[in-house]
Amino acid sequence: MPAGTRLRSVRDCADKEALSRNTVVEAYNRLIARGYAEARPGSGYFARKAPGHRTQAPAAHLSEAVDVVSLLREQLEQHYEVRVGDGRPPPSWMEGSELGRHLRGVRADTWSGLGHGYGTPWGYLPLRQTIARLLHERAIQADVRQVLLTQGANHALDLIVRQLLEPGDVVLVDSPGYYPLFGKLKLAKVTMVGVPRLPDGPDLQALQSLAQQHRPKVFFTQSLAHNPTGDSLSLAKAHRLLQLAAQHDFQIVEDDPFADLMPASAPRLSALDQLERVIYVSSFSKTLSAGLRVGFIAGPLPVINALCDLKMVTVVSTSDFVERVVCQLITSGQYRRHLTRLKARLDAAQRLSLPALEQAGLRLFSPYTGGYFVWAELPDGIAEIDLVRRAAAQGIFIAPGSVFYPDRQSAKPSMRVNIAHANDERFLRLLRGGLAPA
Repeated sequence: MPAGTRLRSVRDCADKEALSRNTVVEAYNRLIARGYAEARPGSGYFARKAPGHRTQAPAAHLSEAVDVVSLLREQLEQHYEVRVGDGRPPPSWMEGSELGRHLRGVRADTWSGLGHGYGTPWGYLPLRQTIARLLHERAIQADVRQVLLTQGANHALDLIVRQLLEPGDVVLVDSPGYYPLFGKLKLAKVTMVGVPRLPDGPDLQALQSLAQQHRPKVFFTQSLAHNPTGDSLSLAKAHRLLQLAAQHDFQIVEDDPFADLMPASAPRLSALDQLERVIYVSSFSKTLSAGLRVGFIAGPLPVINALCDLKMVTVVSTSDFVERVVCQLITSGQYRRHLTRLKARLDAAQRLSLPALEQAGLRLFSPYTGGYFVWAELPDGIAEIDLVRRAAAQGIFIAPGSVFYPDRQSAKPSMRVNIAHANDERFLRLLRGGLAPA
C-alpha cells in the first residue's frame, strides 16, 4: 500500500468485518507502534513508509570486537540442531528440572518489600550476604562490602575493563581463552597478549617473559574448569603465578563461572591472595539459568567502591527482582539440590562422551576436571574451517579453536566440545566420516 493512502475508518472496518470498534482501534494502534501507519487528528489513519535505517561503516575497533564474538551470536540465535559448540548444557537440564518447577512457583514472599524504585547499585543485600558466606566456604574471606552484584560475569568483566584500563594498555589473557572477553578488550582498544595454556594452567615461563617484555596492567584468567580447554590450575602454579604478579606489578582478574560445580578446596588465586591483588568474578548463569542474569565481583574495597560507582553511572542498578529469586533459590536449598543433579548429569555425560571422542580420532588436550568443556585437537591434515563447513551443512554447530585465540590463530587445529552434547550420534558420525584428510 503506497505511503499516504487513507485506511478505512474505524466504524467502516468494524461494521464490514464484524469486529468491535475497540478491536479495530487496537489493530491500528499496533500498526502505528510498528511504524506502518500514522494517525492524523480529524482525518483518520494513513499508511506510512516504514522508516529506513541509515547505514554507516562501523569504526575499526567495533568491527573487530563484533567479529571476535561471532561465535556468541550463533549461540544466542541457535540455528543448528546439534549444538556441540554451545556454551551451555541442554535447556532440559535446567528448565525441565525440578529447578524449573520451582521457578514457576516462586513464593509470594519473594516480592515482599519489592519497591518500584531503582534499588541500590550494590545489589540485593541478602544475596550479597549469602555470596559472602559462599566465598568463605571457598576460603575467600570477603566482607559483604567487597561484593558487588552484576548482570552476569560478562557485565562484571565489562565494568572491570572500563575501570582498570585505558586505550593502549597491555593485558595478558589465556590463549586459548574466553573469547567474549577478547571482544570487550578490542572495543576498549586494549592490546592483548596471549599466554599459552597448558594442561595444568598458564605457561608460567612464557608468562614471565611476556610480563618482562610488555609490562601488563592485568592478567585475565580462569583457574578452574577453564573455558575452553576444561583444565584446572595446579596449586604449585597458583603460588608461582601470584609471585610473578607481585614481581611484575600486575593485577589478576580470576573468572570462576563453574565455581559451584568445583570443590570448595580447589586452588583459587583469590583464596591464596585474599583479594589483595586478585579481583574475583563469578556468576550463576552457567549453573542456574542464563535467563537469570546474576553475577558478582569480589575484590579490594577501593576497587569495588569504584566499580559500584561505574555501575551506577552506566546501568544505575541491577534487577532487585531477579536477585531476590536467586537468593531464594540458594537459601531454600533448592539450588544445592539442583547442583547435585547437574553434577550427576555431567559425570554421566563425560563418561560416555570422552571415550567416544577419542575413538572417533580426536586427541583430548587434558584430563576432564569439571565444567562443561574439553579441548579436542584434530588429526594432522584436517583444517578447522573444512570441518566446520561440513558440520554446518548437516545442522551441527561446532566451536572452532581459532575463535578462542586473541590473534584468531590456533596453535593446532582444535575445537571446544561441550560434553553434554558430544555423545550425539549425528556428531560422532560426522567425526568418523570427516576426520580423514580430504
